[in-house]
Amino acid sequence: MLFNSLTFFYFFTGVMVLHHLPLPWRVRKFNLLWASYLFYMAWNPPFVLVLIASTLIDWFVGKALSQPGSVMKRRGLLCISLLANLGMLGFFKYGNFLLQNFTWMMGQMGIEYAPPQWDIVLPVGISFYTFQTLTYTFDIYFGKMKRWNSFLDYSLYVTFFPQLVAGPIVRANDFLYQCEEPRRASAKQLSWGLTLLVIGLFEKVVIADGLLAPVVEDVFDNKAGTRFIGAWFGSFAFAGQIFCDFAGYSTCAIGVAMCLGFGIMDNFRFPYAAIGFSDFWRRWHISLSSFLRDYLYIPLGGNRVSNIRTHINLMLTMLIGGLWHGAAWTFVVWGGLHGTYLVGERFLMKLWPKGGLWRSVPMQVLAALGTFLLVCITWVFFRARTFDKAFSMIGSMLGRYPANQGELMTQPQMIIVGCVTVAMLYIHWQMRNTTLEAAANKTPWWLRATLLAIMIVAIVMSPGEDRAFIYFQF
Repeated sequence: MLFNSLTFFYFFTGVMVLHHLPLPWRVRKFNLLWASYLFYMAWNPPFVLVLIASTLIDWFVGKALSQPGSVMKRRGLLCISLLANLGMLGFFKYGNFLLQNFTWMMGQMGIEYAPPQWDIVLPVGISFYTFQTLTYTFDIYFGKMKRWNSFLDYSLYVTFFPQLVAGPIVRANDFLYQCEEPRRASAKQLSWGLTLLVIGLFEKVVIADGLLAPVVEDVFDNKAGTRFIGAWFGSFAFAGQIFCDFAGYSTCAIGVAMCLGFGIMDNFRFPYAAIGFSDFWRRWHISLSSFLRDYLYIPLGGNRVSNIRTHINLMLTMLIGGLWHGAAWTFVVWGGLHGTYLVGERFLMKLWPKGGLWRSVPMQVLAALGTFLLVCITWVFFRARTFDKAFSMIGSMLGRYPANQGELMTQPQMIIVGCVTVAMLYIHWQMRNTTLEAAANKTPWWLRATLLAIMIVAIVMSPGEDRAFIYFQF
């Protein structure tokens, strides 16, 4: 069920009516739980069993971890949770990938191996709810929270439909305590929640799908190469598409949750205004980057170890982050490039510490533009289906044209991409130290109403096809 569909409009209306009936809080939580299961089953009903299995595994592991026991017992329980959850994730998401690579290795050794075809369907959202249930187990194991007593609350935490299939990855500590007291949105919360829903849909439907997706498909899905300007503008188009698509989903999820009286963390903070790559990952997909930091990078030693170990930890974290996004080596390269950027940034900061010239606005703007351009290079590997296409694009971006070069973008498309990119970078820079809510509060009511009306009309009139959110595939 897509946020940008009429089906969701009817579904959400029904959920809102039930949630605001004068019923006991426990009954209303049951209503939200069953609505969340219904929302998930709209894609492929049988896969709800995987979601239920992940829920039950960590519930019982968490219960066992709350009992007195030896260090070995606790580590064993943690391993059960990791093996079960990552095992399911590995089978569904990486099964075909591992089989293909094993077949290739056999071929390199001169062994002909023809494996049976595995038509494994990826359960939507499995990467997100797997990490979400793991945070519950991790936090109990590390003593950051106590086992929760209500299975209903815990089940709702795992399945809460606004962020179930594409995040943000909500921590147990942040959500479960919201289940203790009855929650209904105030008039102000309802107004702002619906505003966020409109903004998110505008980003997704109008900008990502309507303006940028056709350009991205023309450039990246064409086997022919493209020229210097076309390659860069194609990368700019995908940078805008992936942001507006994913940030649009997160904004919708936060808005829908707010309409129900729940709070969900921000997942994006205007990342294309980042000055450096550490800053970028504090602004991009915050729920994933903070998960990797807290549950992988810091346990590995973080930056409390030697420089070499710190660089290894950074690189390993980003490689795993890349692989999390998809079962393809292009995603690993994407993560590896970001790891290289982070290591290089640490090296440069030692040679040229922040301060002095770094504090000047022109230098900060140049650093932000440089960060954006380097990030756009990594997006090529994220979007390209094959290494041949990725290297062809990178070659064109560096001025080395492929033999079958051509211009895959029309002049009107270049104008659209150029205008959207400039507007996006300007808005991100102006908003880098504030929030949407703070900016809205400073805007006259009549201007807010006009902008929202324009967005709603643009959403309704958008001729683009209904596309699933990009991160549904992860």
